[in-house]
Amino acid sequence: MNPTSFTALGIEQSLIDSLSEYGITEPTPVQAEAIPAILRGTDVLARSQTGTGKTLAYMLPVLQGIDTGRKSAQKLVIAPTQELAMQIVREGEKYGQDRGIGVLGLIGGAALKRQVEKLKQHPQLIVGTPGRIRELIEMRKLKMHEINAIVVDEVDQVFQLGGAADVDRILRSALRDRQLVFLSATVSAETAALVKREMNAPVEIGIDPEQSTAKGLEHYYFAGDERDKIEMLRRAIRHYDPKKAIVFVNQTETIAEVQSKLNYMGLSAEALYADADKLTRSRVLSGFRGGKFKVLVASDVAARGLDIEGLEMVVNYDPPADSEHYVHRAGRTGRMGRSGLVLSLVTHRQIFIMNKFARELGISLEERRLYGGKVLKPGAATGGRSQTGNRKSSDKGANAKIAAEASGHGTAGNRAAKEETSRPLSRAKSKSEPVGGKPSERNKSQRERDRKNKGAPKWLKDKKRP
Repeated sequence: MNPTSFTALGIEQSLIDSLSEYGITEPTPVQAEAIPAILRGTDVLARSQTGTGKTLAYMLPVLQGIDTGRKSAQKLVIAPTQELAMQIVREGEKYGQDRGIGVLGLIGGAALKRQVEKLKQHPQLIVGTPGRIRELIEMRKLKMHEINAIVVDEVDQVFQLGGAADVDRILRSALRDRQLVFLSATVSAETAALVKREMNAPVEIGIDPEQSTAKGLEHYYFAGDERDKIEMLRRAIRHYDPKKAIVFVNQTETIAEVQSKLNYMGLSAEALYADADKLTRSRVLSGFRGGKFKVLVASDVAARGLDIEGLEMVVNYDPPADSEHYVHRAGRTGRMGRSGLVLSLVTHRQIFIMNKFARELGISLEERRLYGGKVLKPGAATGGRSQTGNRKSSDKGANAKIAAEASGHGTAGNRAAKEETSRPLSRAKSKSEPVGGKPSERNKSQRERDRKNKGAPKWLKDKKRP
């Protein structure tokens, strides 16, 4: 028997058959570590990178531990966001339907009266956000006296979003001997304190604790002026040409600006706002998953917990607030062992932030630059081979502009060149007229004109002087 098979871990055959239907035949490392401990009923603190299969690590033993003969809530899963909660609901329904397990999602923003009516159907697995779960407990609509296991997924994010008080109230309303399972990509001091206070001899699981992000990710940053960021973003997306990409911004008011500029540049983009209602959020995410547009522009709060299949690239339009936020953003891609790309757009003054993240996370976070439709290492010859292998850019029409920027002559340089070519010659009005200066002065003047004209487009260089 394979020691890393689901059978060896203690998962029942009916669940294994359901996994096989979706092409899942072997457990991931975090699943291999967590499943036996959760099945034993011990408290568990599991730390693993985002996208390593943490949901199934607790979902399989949770479903297996439900007594289908009892029509009451037995297991509770708490998630930081509506989107993550609904993803967990879908996983529970997917693998629990053959066992006759009822799953109910309780999220804020949805109709409270409808959720109360569904609770009367006595679902065995409850999944929800902290605020709504606490609200229904205090209304005495959600009974906690038969819930014997509570899972808090992405526990650090729950605290960051202000759910600490709600979680504390939920835990106090449950049975004293309930099982607790906490999962997160990072473990903050606040989480560690909660573990010490609430858990009983917990099993701590750390998968590659020194590796904060998934191994299949490539991390690069591009440095430039703040005003050139949207152009850098356009060129990066054109070059790598992902099927789907998420662009993270720090300020909500920036979301619409970035979205509209990308659409103007011919890149289909939609925005995801943290305060969007459930229908709007569902419409945008459904369109993104279905490939109706290429780029999703969002803030950290709006995109927490998103699991988008086929997401190839994440772009930090603004640097994350800290290394922990970098981990969660990067975790949207490269999931379940797949490859992914994480790009950051920074100013020259912000390069130190990238170096700081690289040290704290133990990752290779290198600088790259765009030149002539290629992505090169700093200092690489401009005629050199692209550092991205056979990837080709569809941005050939902008090569002249890229070359001008890369050589240090931007718009200002072109303007200076135009002014120089339109200005009458001070030393000689034409080639046939006598000149008033010495040959060395003439040569110096010509060299100066050539220097200023260096970044000008070819058509302007070839233009004859009057």
